[in-house]
Amino acid sequence: MATELQDNYLLNPVKNRDESIMENQELDTTEKIRQQFDKVRYPKTPLEQSPKNDYQGLFFHNIVTPYYLRNQKVLNTEGKVILDAGCGSGYKSLVLAEANPGAKIIGIDLSEESVKLARQRLQYYGFDNAEFYALPIEQVSSLNIKFDYINNDEVLYLMPDPVAGLQAMKSVLKPDGIIRTNLHSSRQRALIYQAQTVFKMMGLMDGNPEELEIELVREIMNALSDTVMVKARTGKPEYYENEEWVLMNYLFQGDKGYTIPEVFAALRSANLELISMVNWRHWEVTDLFKDSNNLPAFLEMSLPEISVEDRLHLFELLHPIHRLIDFWCGHPNQEQPFLPVPEWDFSDWQDAKVYLHPNLRNPQSREDLLNCITSHQPFDISRYVSLPTLMPIVIESNMAACLLPLWEGAQQMQSLVERWLKLTPLHPVTLESVSEATAFEQVKELLTRLESFLYVLLEKSA
Repeated sequence: MATELQDNYLLNPVKNRDESIMENQELDTTEKIRQQFDKVRYPKTPLEQSPKNDYQGLFFHNIVTPYYLRNQKVLNTEGKVILDAGCGSGYKSLVLAEANPGAKIIGIDLSEESVKLARQRLQYYGFDNAEFYALPIEQVSSLNIKFDYINNDEVLYLMPDPVAGLQAMKSVLKPDGIIRTNLHSSRQRALIYQAQTVFKMMGLMDGNPEELEIELVREIMNALSDTVMVKARTGKPEYYENEEWVLMNYLFQGDKGYTIPEVFAALRSANLELISMVNWRHWEVTDLFKDSNNLPAFLEMSLPEISVEDRLHLFELLHPIHRLIDFWCGHPNQEQPFLPVPEWDFSDWQDAKVYLHPNLRNPQSREDLLNCITSHQPFDISRYVSLPTLMPIVIESNMAACLLPLWEGAQQMQSLVERWLKLTPLHPVTLESVSEATAFEQVKELLTRLESFLYVLLEKSA
C-alpha cells in the first residue's frame, strides 16, 4: 500500500505539491488568525459594559425569536444548551446568557487568550452555568454535547471552507435546533477587499500585523486624496485611529466575502435550510421602491413567484448595504406547520394565547408604559427594538393599558378583550355601549400589527 501511495505521488507531483501548498497556506492563515485574536481580543468590549439595556441585541440573541419565526411557538429557554462557536472575548456569550434565562452557555474559540477573557466576563456577571474551551469549530464534536442553539457570529467567513464549518455545527445540533451564523458580503465590502489587496501587495499582511503595520496603514490612508474611492467609501479618518477597526477591516487576516447564491449553495452542501435572515425586515425588496404598494407591473406579477433566494439576491444586487449576510438555519423539514396570523379565523383568535416578547418585558419598558398610561400619552414600543418602519410604532394610552397584563405573563385573547371593554365601555363620540364584537376586532387589529414586528407573540390553542 505504501509503495502504491508513493507511486501515485510520483505520478502526480504537481497535483500533490499544489495540495500540500494549499494545506500549508490554510494552516498558515489559521495561525495568523489565532495570533491576531490573541493580540486583539474581539470584541474589545470593556468587562464592566453590560448588555442588560441593549434591548435590540437581546431581542435578536433570544432563541425565542428564531424559534417563533420558524414554528409560531413560544419557547421556554430554561434548561436549553447554547453554543457560542467562536466566542471571542465573550461579550456575545454574555448577551446570550442575559437574553436566555436559565440556559447553559458553552463557548469555544481558536484563541486561548480570548477564552480566558470570556470565562472571566461570565464569572464577573455571576453566570456560573457557563463553560469555555480553546477549541476550533471543526473539533466541536469532541465535546460530546448536543445543542438547542448555536451562535456563530463573525467567524464563518474566516474559515477556509464555510461548508465544513456548517457541517461541524450541524453535527452537534439537536433535530429542532437552530444555528445563527453570518458571512461577509462581497458586494458591500468590495472596496475593503481592494484595500486589503493593496496592503498585501505592500507586505503589511505577511505576518501578524502589529503597531508598525497599523501605523503604515494610517499614514497611507491619511495621505490619499479624499476623492479616492477606497478612502472615501470604506472609512472615516477617525476610524483609522481605532486599532481594532484597522485590524478587523484593512488588515483582517483570512477575511473573505460571499454573495446570496454562494450562501444558499453552502447551505445545500451542508444539508441545512434557511429559516430567516436575522434582520429579516431589513431585507424586503419591495421597500426599495418609492411606493411599495404601486410596483411596476412586471415586478408586481413576478415578485410573488420567485424564490426566497432570488428575492434576497435581488435585494443585494440593487442595494448592497448589509456588511453581513446574517441568517438563521437548521436541519431541513423540522419546522412545525402553522397558519400565518393574518389568515386566522375567529375561532383561532378566540382561543389564542398572547405573549409579550420576553426581551420587551423589562422593568424600564414597564415603567415607561405606566408613565404613558397615567399621563395619557401614547406608548412608543418601537423604542426598545427598532425595526424598519416609516413611523414609530406607538400605542394609544388606553390600548396600552389594555396590554399591561402582558408584562406579568401570557394572557388569553378573551381576557384582553374583556379588559378593553372595561377601559372603554362607551364609544367616545356616540356614547353608545361598545359591543364585544367591536372590542374583539380592535384588540385583534392591534395584536396583528404588533405581531408582524414580533413585539407580541401569538399562539393558537393546541
